[in-house]
Amino acid sequence: MNWLFLALAFMIGMANTLQSGVNAQLRVALGNPLMAAITSFSFGLFVLLVAFPFFNQNPIPTLATFREVSLWKYAGGFLGAFYVVTVIFIVKDIGPANLICLVIAGQMLAAMVIDHYGLQGFAVHPISFARICGGILLIAGVYLILKN
Repeated sequence: MNWLFLALAFMIGMANTLQSGVNAQLRVALGNPLMAAITSFSFGLFVLLVAFPFFNQNPIPTLATFREVSLWKYAGGFLGAFYVVTVIFIVKDIGPANLICLVIAGQMLAAMVIDHYGLQGFAVHPISFARICGGILLIAGVYLILKN
């Protein structure tokens, strides 16, 4: 396995936790949770637009290509907005450790189902005894962290 990719995945987890706190502070500063989410996404879009000419190596799809894409495939934007807005609303009340534990538990449950059935075009990785044990340990860890 590529160690760089493993390190990047770890850094994404750290960034995700930091993002929760940053967005919560943006909510406080602006006094409006939805405006905080809009501002966060707008700044992210700006960064992507600046980076695009430097890092894009693929042809730009035509408008016809965008129209041919099934509507459900654009759900990533909705899901990202759901995540950011929900985090902005709840992280101050439940805390970042509790939030991230529950997020990871939800991600693992969804990932194991997706892997088991090969949904969304992923390779099939059947649920095994070891994966079930890992899921149980994860749930136990979440319980212990939530217990405070």
